[in-house]
Amino acid sequence: MDLHDIYQLTDETEQIQMTYEFFNEDTRLNRSKAARVEFLTTVLYIEHYLKPGNRILDIGAGAGEYSLYFARKGYEVCALELAENNIKAFRRKLSPEDRIDLVQGNAMDLSRYGDDSFDVVLVFGPLYHLHREADRQKCISEAKRVCKPGGKLFFAFISNDMVILTEFSYRPDYFTAGDYDKETFRLEDFPFVFHTVDGCREMLRAGGVRILHEVAADGVSELLEDKINAMSDADYTQYLRYHAYICEKPEFLGMTNHLLFVGEK
Repeated sequence: MDLHDIYQLTDETEQIQMTYEFFNEDTRLNRSKAARVEFLTTVLYIEHYLKPGNRILDIGAGAGEYSLYFARKGYEVCALELAENNIKAFRRKLSPEDRIDLVQGNAMDLSRYGDDSFDVVLVFGPLYHLHREADRQKCISEAKRVCKPGGKLFFAFISNDMVILTEFSYRPDYFTAGDYDKETFRLEDFPFVFHTVDGCREMLRAGGVRILHEVAADGVSELLEDKINAMSDADYTQYLRYHAYICEKPEFLGMTNHLLFVGEK
């Protein structure tokens, strides 16, 4: 099965399952220095709000990168993931000491978790895949429901406007032959769903989330991948400091493949 075949699937759950047989989520965040920028930036913002004893829910946990990191820091973590390939990769990395309750499930149905159960709720995959606004709002509503009053919610999105430049870096003819509307510059929502910065804001505000931070999670790291991967450790450390300095600046916010929005219930 190739991407074209996946596109023909009408069942959204099956489409997501097959997408992660095609894409390797297990190595996406740790395969290189450039790829690691998104993870390190996101962790920086999560740790800003974490307190000892906090409970974390990782919705759309992928192959477990965030769940494992925080469980091994001593936090109680519950993880929910839909795609079987990701769950298999996650389970391979689990040790008996990891305090993680990992289950297969859908982000729109968190009925296994009680109201006001978690101090921190991560939603780092589901909004990449939900095509219908009603489904996106259901996902946001469920994340809010299980979050404690005053708790923090972290949402990840794929940026419509930056992905065009990223695709161009791989395909010289992308501006004439790419899968986007040539008038509006709206990407075709496949195999992922893409959002503008304004669209993310509107979605979360419609869901009743109070936005605390808007972050360019990886910035231009993929465009500069070769240069970043060739950096010395000292240069890379300073690059990360520079990225942290600019990642919330409005003039840089849209120039990122992944957007991170931090909200409060």
